[in-house]
Amino acid sequence: MALITVKEIFTPPPKGWAIGAFNVHNLEDVQAVVWAASELESPVIIQVSESAYKYAGGGYISSIVKAAAQETKVPIALQLDHGKDFNLILEAMRHGFTSVMIDGSHLPFEENIALTARVVENARKFGISVEGELGRVGGKEDDIEVSQSKAFLTDPDQAVTFVEETGIDLLAPAIGTMHGLYRGEPKIDFDRLAEIRSKVNVPLVLHGGSDLSEAIIERVIDLGVAKINVGTDLKYAMTDGIKEYLAEKPDEFEPRKVFAAARAKGQALVMDKIRQFKSANRVD
Repeated sequence: MALITVKEIFTPPPKGWAIGAFNVHNLEDVQAVVWAASELESPVIIQVSESAYKYAGGGYISSIVKAAAQETKVPIALQLDHGKDFNLILEAMRHGFTSVMIDGSHLPFEENIALTARVVENARKFGISVEGELGRVGGKEDDIEVSQSKAFLTDPDQAVTFVEETGIDLLAPAIGTMHGLYRGEPKIDFDRLAEIRSKVNVPLVLHGGSDLSEAIIERVIDLGVAKINVGTDLKYAMTDGIKEYLAEKPDEFEPRKVFAAARAKGQALVMDKIRQFKSANRVD
């Protein structure tokens, strides 16, 4: 089927389960995600960070995802993740991305609102969805690096104003999660999440969804998180697949065999996440 928007994929919003959003970089990543979602009949969101967008090329990666979507019956959306470059965001819209995330979390509150609203205004011309971020998630992934001293949690009352004044379709609040791998036990502010959920009327997004226990995943879903981002875990699965294959067959030179091993490992990881998020067999 054709790609759909993130807003469409959350209509109606899931209750008691969440949709996985997986960051990809190449053909094998896309196949791993789409094949896993197809096998488990789960809606899925494919995400591309700014650095991955520049690596693969917006036209290349969007064409790969569009082709993959045509070969499955599960709903798929394509989102630019953590967009900060306004011109690159517009370019992604022109390349057929069905959703964009504008990350103005590094800006003062009013400036974040202004930038996010500007992206929403342009996105409406393309008929696509927008995710905004309020508060700042710490950690490192791709070209995103935020020290703990510069990370801060989302104010629930500001979240109400942010959603109303920007018109975003999804909100990514900062509640204590981190990009990348965690150092020690994650300190998630579940009470803050519950308060934000009670005050805003758009789906909530959990950034830093890798390296979390099943208990934490289950609780954030119970408290209203509808979209969970996974980047680091998929990276490790893909590269571990390559390392394990070459450890067994160090003389192998056929790229297709090496990349197929990575794809199989990535697909298994995505299937495991889909089951954790309880989105399997949710395609109507």
